[in-house]
Amino acid sequence: MALVKVDQSISKPGWVSHFGKKPKDTHKLEDIPAPTIDYEKLKLLCGIEGLNGREDEKSSDEAHETFMTNYKDIFAKPPSKRIFHAQSKKSVEKFSSQMSITHNATGKKTDELKAARDKKNYPIDDITHDIRDYLPLLHKERKSEHPEAVRADNLNTLRKLLRKLPFERTASDNDKMFSIFKTFRFFNDNVPDNILKELCVVALFEQWKDTDFTVFGRNGLYMVLKGSVRPLTYPHLNTNDNIVDSRSPTPLLTEESKDILQPGDFFGTLDKIERKPGSRIFSVETQEPNCEFLKILSTDYTKVITQIDTRSNAEKKNLLLTCGRFQGWSDQTIVQVAKLIEWVSFPPNTILVSEGYKAPYIGFIKSGECHVLRQVEVMKGKSGHKEKKMKHVVMGRLTVSQSFGEISVLKDEPITCSIVTATNVSLGIIKPERIQELDDVTIQLFTQSNEPTFNSFSKDEIQDEYMNQELKQQWNEFKHSVVVDVINSKGIRPGYGKWAKY
Repeated sequence: MALVKVDQSISKPGWVSHFGKKPKDTHKLEDIPAPTIDYEKLKLLCGIEGLNGREDEKSSDEAHETFMTNYKDIFAKPPSKRIFHAQSKKSVEKFSSQMSITHNATGKKTDELKAARDKKNYPIDDITHDIRDYLPLLHKERKSEHPEAVRADNLNTLRKLLRKLPFERTASDNDKMFSIFKTFRFFNDNVPDNILKELCVVALFEQWKDTDFTVFGRNGLYMVLKGSVRPLTYPHLNTNDNIVDSRSPTPLLTEESKDILQPGDFFGTLDKIERKPGSRIFSVETQEPNCEFLKILSTDYTKVITQIDTRSNAEKKNLLLTCGRFQGWSDQTIVQVAKLIEWVSFPPNTILVSEGYKAPYIGFIKSGECHVLRQVEVMKGKSGHKEKKMKHVVMGRLTVSQSFGEISVLKDEPITCSIVTATNVSLGIIKPERIQELDDVTIQLFTQSNEPTFNSFSKDEIQDEYMNQELKQQWNEFKHSVVVDVINSKGIRPGYGKWAKY
């Protein structure tokens, strides 16, 4: 009998013809991945002294900490077949030695964790497996609203921000410092907001580690951030109400009259003071080690004011040059007029000037829009009972780089129109009393270069404009009423039923 070789690939089709289902995959034994658990290390872990099973008593804290510290080492990638047997014994011995070291240090670590829990030092820096350590992190931090607690929190924030150099602080850091500065009365009473914002950029951090050390406040303004100081002279702070006495030698305070300056108090001066040699004006003495201060130099304060004035004068000059009436003026005359301008802002629907009255100032529009109104006499009422009434008509608009009120202020005459703000408006104004600071030539040039605001309209033109606006308003009201009637006649109610917006 002959032997016939059968091709197994042909005799085993990919699909069973009777059932139409694919047979189950049968993996080879060598394809099954090797387990990723090192059972030798797991056996060592389970044999830790003090570690009990589920049915026995509770395990000791030291055994539990040792197990939780080393259990991750049992999950290891399987080594190659060639080096597995060589490395297995070596890795187990190394793991056993590490586990013994960890077991010896567990008692000390457990005591430290318990002490940290008792002191409530959050957030937790070390990884623990006690849920009590993490519950406070899930709750929102409650900040006290007591003024002293808020003040202390602001001072701590300032200390953190000021430790950065001025060029390292971001815009958000400077904004945070400005909001904190606004909580101190000295800054609110003596420094305008625009200057205070610039001072946040140049504020410095200063620290003195020794006690009984004299700090001279004649070079700048100091605020105590940490520690306490004792004034040596009176006054210790330069304000508008104090009379500066810079004589030498400076009279010192007696022990009974010396006050203690705490965190949040000020000493020194923002304005530069000319002092005599040997003067100790605005001096204090540290009472504690490691006193910390916020410092603003008088020279930086002077630079900030100079920069703001220069920037403001340039902005005022550019505003005048954008007005066509001042383009032919000399630069010296424009600078002279620009120094008289003050910045003001008004919300919408504010009456700036009333027709028939003297203008309160000369106005230059920096931003926004204004409506120019003229009065007109009309007949109002039903037939047979009509009465004369005064109405206002919008005759024009004033926008950026336009001005008003020059002739009214210079010649002391009533203005010929009313001006009302249509949007938020920023104005540069010159008050009548400041006009006297100009020389006669500039005043004459001012008068010749301007004309009354919207004075060219006749009564007939104002009447025609009023009629056109009234007819337009009536036509809009008629169209609206027709549309409403059509909608209601078909039972359509916008916002209800199938016409509701989803």
